[in-house]
Amino acid sequence: MSTTMTSKGQVTIPKPIRDALHLTPGSAIEFSVNDHGEVVLHSAKRESGKARAPDRFDAVRGKADIKWRTDDLMALLRGDD
Repeated sequence: MSTTMTSKGQVTIPKPIRDALHLTPGSAIEFSVNDHGEVVLHSAKRESGKARAPDRFDAVRGKADIKWRTDDLMALLRGDD
């Protein structure tokens, strides 16, 4: 697999590699270079005792009991009468 580096030095990690390392947005990643000059990518280990802060939206995600129509919601947000 190959990818192209942007002018800012950014690359996209191919999906099969993200899946194999269980990487998700916000995942910490470590890079190293082995004795053969190859770059090795590791999913960074969290320091023991330091759990990731819970996402404040996780508890309510998918819990809405009102089925909004887009037009009705936009009218409400815009103040249309």
